[in-house]
Amino acid sequence: MNFIGFFDKYQSELLWSGIILISLLIIRFIIHFTITKVARRNGINDARIRLIRRYITVTLFLIALLIESYNLGAKLADLTVIFSSVFAIIGIALFAIWSILSNITSGIIMFFNFPYKVGDKIEIHDKDFPITAIIEDIRAFQLHLRLENGDLVTYPNNLMLQKAVTLIEKDAIDDGSDAI
Repeated sequence: MNFIGFFDKYQSELLWSGIILISLLIIRFIIHFTITKVARRNGINDARIRLIRRYITVTLFLIALLIESYNLGAKLADLTVIFSSVFAIIGIALFAIWSILSNITSGIIMFFNFPYKVGDKIEIHDKDFPITAIIEDIRAFQLHLRLENGDLVTYPNNLMLQKAVTLIEKDAIDDGSDAI
């Protein structure tokens, strides 16, 4: 089959593939722009912005795979069997590592709705291990907290959403600029 014959035979599928690709790229751009704008307005650091944008990109890629496979001739019943099998395997795997999934989900929730920022001094009211520290970094799985004695504590995101937390001081990081 020659090059021209290929395009003649699959013209409709290629046209729809282009439309789907361009549409999803536009949607990705709009979502990334919105996330960046909201995050900058709320003072969220660039590492967390990139992380959430990566989650969005992966999700849109999986949606694109589903739509493209249907566009290229896969039957809906075949796609249902494939995706239900994949999701069953993923479900079993995620059940085995539920705490990781819980921390990632908590990280996403904290990205959009978390009253504390990097540099704030907080107190976590934990019965067994109360912590008073400054938030040094907020990551996908955990927070990095700097204790008053200089020790670094990593605290899981899911526990941060489950425990009572008090804001002691906003922007408590000492940058050393007032030293003479």
